[in-house]
Amino acid sequence: MKKRVLFIMNPISGTVSKAGIPALIDNLLDKEKFAYEIKMTEYAGHATELTRTAVKEGYDIVIAVGGDGTVNEVARALTHEKTALGIIPCGSGNGLARHLLLPMQVNKAIEIINACEIHALDYGEINGYPFFCTCGMGFDAWISLKFAQSGKRGPITYVENVLREGLKYKPETYILEDETGQKRYKAFLISIANASQYGNNAWIAPQASMSDGLMDVIIMEPFTVLEAPQISIDMFNKTLDKSSRIKTFRCKSLKIHRQSPGVIHYDGDPVMTGADVNVKIHEKGINIIVNPSGDRRVRQPNSVQTAFAEFFNDLNSIHDDFTRQSKKVAALSKVIQRKLNL
Repeated sequence: MKKRVLFIMNPISGTVSKAGIPALIDNLLDKEKFAYEIKMTEYAGHATELTRTAVKEGYDIVIAVGGDGTVNEVARALTHEKTALGIIPCGSGNGLARHLLLPMQVNKAIEIINACEIHALDYGEINGYPFFCTCGMGFDAWISLKFAQSGKRGPITYVENVLREGLKYKPETYILEDETGQKRYKAFLISIANASQYGNNAWIAPQASMSDGLMDVIIMEPFTVLEAPQISIDMFNKTLDKSSRIKTFRCKSLKIHRQSPGVIHYDGDPVMTGADVNVKIHEKGINIIVNPSGDRRVRQPNSVQTAFAEFFNDLNSIHDDFTRQSKKVAALSKVIQRKLNL
């Protein structure tokens, strides 16, 4: 019997047109396995409504076609349900998809859906809001608010906000309480991670796992202007946890008290909350289609030939990534020069 699949597409997420995606789905999806429909979102929250209806109607899989916001809207309606989440990443950051090592190309993402390997994974909740990648408060939540207010998407807009707000942001003092007791920190930001990165390969929690039943808590202590470039480099090199300005621990639940109400974010979406913030993990609370060959930490090459093949594939991937990142760096450098009036 064919699995019923609903593709929910956000036509305005990210920075790339999705006009050609329905045709790719029709051409590449394995129709011997799946019977599918495609629906477009029309307003904020619509993806959640469509997903809840799909669950009631007995769909086996709902595919989020969009960015982390769309993924969150779909996923929040799939918690503790049999219906599985799939992702075709089309956003500006794609944090959850990148953590899961899903391909960024639509045709290859459809191949992952065709393989249909489903794992039960963890998700988190902050003050009642589900998150699947990261949540937090402090500077990253403040930037999420500014980013949402800017009306533009993409990494350049994000960097513009970081440059404009970073030097004037004042760290706060937080009291954190987990299963082991209380801790007090003055912090630039506090991030709680179910997955490993914000998106765009910015690794806030390089060791985070979605299958360990734990949250990774990252406290970034105040730092000087001279230290900022190295912290940024560490984030993109997956070595942030080695920085002297970073404190980390893992827990199942966390209470945070701050000096006053303010903004938090869940998967990049900002919301204003009170001074007290509660965060917890829901172990194996959502079913997600994963990349069956994505986790190289647990795969073992079955021959020397396979090992060499994977090595050269990695080299090609590194070359492609370097080319893309070089173009991004050139564009971002121009923005920084303009901001600094160089």
